[in-house]
Amino acid sequence: MDNLTSLQRSKNMSVIRSTNTKAEVRLAKALWHIGLRYRKNNKKVFGCPDLTFRNLKIAIFVDGEFFHGKDWETRKKPKTNSEYWIKKIERNIQRDLEVNHYLESHNWKVLRFWSNEIKKNLGACVSEILNTINYRTQQLMKIPPSWG
Repeated sequence: MDNLTSLQRSKNMSVIRSTNTKAEVRLAKALWHIGLRYRKNNKKVFGCPDLTFRNLKIAIFVDGEFFHGKDWETRKKPKTNSEYWIKKIERNIQRDLEVNHYLESHNWKVLRFWSNEIKKNLGACVSEILNTINYRTQQLMKIPPSWG
């Protein structure tokens, strides 16, 4: 049973962002400052990644620990409205796997970061993105030019 009124619950939920979260913005600004250019929330890419490098086929997602079920198997489950939240979070986990599978099957590299990971170790996240960009760029350079 929820101990908040529907109006209070609605107000609480309305301030939870789905895009431009603090972690997303922090990562995007760090990448921008080092000269990387990307697309934010590109709806043309399946799963609408938070950041994309389309030419390199790199999709970056910044996932919140609660809504995307970090450590879901060992984590304490919500006590209020638990049936709803468990169903919702398990579906989010499943959707994340489906998005990863689809993108990877279409030769995309998917990077997922937890928001706390960005908060605590932004440099390591940026480094992983840079390594992926460098690797994908090298792979593209190996493709012979089209003579068509």
